[in-house]
Amino acid sequence: MLFRASAKTVAVMALDTSLYHHLAERFFHVHGYRPGTSEVRSWERSLPALAAVLNDAGLGDVEVMVEYTLPLNSKRADAVLAGVHPVSGEPSYVVVELKQWSQAEPDEDDLALCRVDAYAHPVLNPIEQVRRYREYLVDFNGAVAEHPGRVSGVAFLHNATEFGVGALRAIERDDHGQLFTAERRGEFIDYLLARLSTDHPGGRAADQLLAGKAAPSKQLMAVAAREVREREEFVLLDEQQVAYRLVLNAVRKAKRSDHKEVVVVTGGPGTGKSVIALSLLGELFRQGVPALHATGSQSFTKTMRKVAGARKREVQELFKYFNSFMATEKNSFDVLLCDEAHRIRETSANRYTPAAQRTGRRQIDELIDAARVPVFLLDEHQVVRPGEMGTVDEIKAAAAAKGLDYHVVPLESQFRCGGSDAYLRWVVRLLGLEPGGPLVWEPDDRMRLLVAESPEEMEAFLQARRDRNYSARVSAGYCWRWSPEPKPGEPLSADVVIGDWARPWNLRGDRSVAGAPPAALWATDPAGFGQIGCVYTAQGFEYDWSGVIIGPDLVWRGDRWVTDRTASKDPVFKRSTSDSDVDRLIRNTYKVLLTRGMIGTIVYSTDAETREKLRELAGTLPADGSATADSSQECRTAASEA
Repeated sequence: MLFRASAKTVAVMALDTSLYHHLAERFFHVHGYRPGTSEVRSWERSLPALAAVLNDAGLGDVEVMVEYTLPLNSKRADAVLAGVHPVSGEPSYVVVELKQWSQAEPDEDDLALCRVDAYAHPVLNPIEQVRRYREYLVDFNGAVAEHPGRVSGVAFLHNATEFGVGALRAIERDDHGQLFTAERRGEFIDYLLARLSTDHPGGRAADQLLAGKAAPSKQLMAVAAREVREREEFVLLDEQQVAYRLVLNAVRKAKRSDHKEVVVVTGGPGTGKSVIALSLLGELFRQGVPALHATGSQSFTKTMRKVAGARKREVQELFKYFNSFMATEKNSFDVLLCDEAHRIRETSANRYTPAAQRTGRRQIDELIDAARVPVFLLDEHQVVRPGEMGTVDEIKAAAAAKGLDYHVVPLESQFRCGGSDAYLRWVVRLLGLEPGGPLVWEPDDRMRLLVAESPEEMEAFLQARRDRNYSARVSAGYCWRWSPEPKPGEPLSADVVIGDWARPWNLRGDRSVAGAPPAALWATDPAGFGQIGCVYTAQGFEYDWSGVIIGPDLVWRGDRWVTDRTASKDPVFKRSTSDSDVDRLIRNTYKVLLTRGMIGTIVYSTDAETREKLRELAGTLPADGSATADSSQECRTAASEA
């Protein structure tokens, strides 16, 4: 929140322009940079209009909270009005979205969107926008979580006429989202008087809202519990069930004796870490225990939101990012489930973080402090970027420094890669992530391993699998430059070039371009085939068949792997990143890429000597020509089917 004062004070400060200077200084203090011209203009034009309505209604003592930041979120409501309900005498709040628009019309395909001349693309209908802000506030602010009727939402388009924007009201359903224009100023005053008393100041109600604990409401947890329960039931086995029970027992102890402890669940790809997290989320919500799920991956978080909250949008808000807890009070939740915890960073701050929020605290400390039972689910071999520090030792050290008990549960059984422990062992030994040197692959009945002679051969083989309704993707080491995304109507740049074969990288942004899915959906949308995925979009996902291109950043020379940092185009590798760290991260990258397939993996290296080594390790054609034939021969045979 940038500023709060009574409506009388806001009007006086708007008149002498001190309001805007104060807001600009507060904005700089909070965000670390000066507000843009459009932001200042909106304050200068919209806030006086709102203050005038309030004072004309006799609501000068209502408290106005300007640029109110939603809990655990960077979104800001233009204003929240706090006062006392004229009938019940209870606190009453109105979330206000202010627009300077003079004209807007509903999008012809979706009434929740609208078109405004000032924008090239559709934007959210302000009724839908304020409705979502209002719902989110109720879901995550403890002061109103049990009293959703105390909060209403309104969009005030003070420059607009009914003719210009009246059609937007097609989605009005209730008090959670209403729209008023300058022509209906009298109706807006009546609306406010029905919710805010002229006889009582709003300062105390504002205090209560600002003091409200940030945690999911019981209503939201009940909805989420139904969502998870109605999904496919998860059957947890052996150490998975141990981890599940250990967390639930820790929650019981925390409630019974004000106890706090840390739980670490560690395991390789497909050992069920995310299944455990979702199972816990559902069970905790059924018990009415406040909990959140968090990851450090945009792709993974968006997919979890899609999996667990596809039918209920509000459930999606229970899935956060690791950097969402910079300002969270200690023990705000009973449980914080940190999935993909190997993605934990040194700090939550980045170059866009406001100076006032740069506390210097480590991200791991923020996550531990946020909940009574912080749970970390991780795979240490999936640390692929400099600055990622989600290891068992780091978490144990952080817990010990705070005097907290901790438990580590290793997961052994795995369900990725066809459940083939032999294949996972082959991968980690191949890459030198475990001692003993590379192993010759001995085919089992769970996982298939193939070596391609060319990217064309790999792609043809995978397309043949897709024609049989298997899912497939091709990913690669970050060894090719990544062009900016094209303008609408232009094709994707084919950046990954190997001889005469060239394909584009997966998209970076949140929108579809030229038929390719957004970055977060590359691994799950069938349209992702045809773009080359990088480790950041593949990590955390799986598909039936995985094609992996090993680039020139990792080559076999003589009797060992050699990493070439100059061949990597990954911008996360800085000059300050040591050679040993680059070596470890590149090997971990290929470990992630080589463990995405559920049925089989087909590998191609751009380097001839490395391809020869892969053929040697993948086995040779038996003399009897049996079905366990040489993998590259099997690949060529299968590719010819395409």
